[in-house]
Amino acid sequence: MQVRAYEPADREAVQTLGHRLTEGVAPWRDRVQVSDAVTGWVRDSVEHATSDSCTVLVADEGDQVVGFVTVTEQRHWSGETDAYIGELAVAVHAEGCGVGRKLVEAAECWAVSRGHRRITLETGAANHAARSFYASLGYAEEQVQLTRQCDVAVRPSPTSPTDGREEDAA
Repeated sequence: MQVRAYEPADREAVQTLGHRLTEGVAPWRDRVQVSDAVTGWVRDSVEHATSDSCTVLVADEGDQVVGFVTVTEQRHWSGETDAYIGELAVAVHAEGCGVGRKLVEAAECWAVSRGHRRITLETGAANHAARSFYASLGYAEEQVQLTRQCDVAVRPSPTSPTDGREEDAA
């Protein structure tokens, strides 16, 4: 297996592997919208694969693409710019063979070559396999996003203003 730069001939294989990014998404998210979003992310990544601030790397075995990773630069809310793994996908039959690890190592090399001190990524809270994989590589959870279903029938009463204090801190 080798990791190399994306080539236009890899487009279909990368797009096909992109469906793996729909795994581990919260069950309340619309599957069609999630699939459309993932398709768009991958399409945008390969369209910008040769730009100055991002790259797409593929892992192949012989003539078959078995994984890919996209890496770009992203501004952290603190003001620092980090390298950012946007997508990482590995073919089911290649899981557990070191493909993901090699792709992440290549992404980290790209980050270091550009002078970045950190590389970040996001994954779904329900994607236990991905979270475990990244933890095994030394990635630490930095932020937590919370979601609550809004019921239209339940709204705060306009007659119960708050005094600006919250009982529970954020």
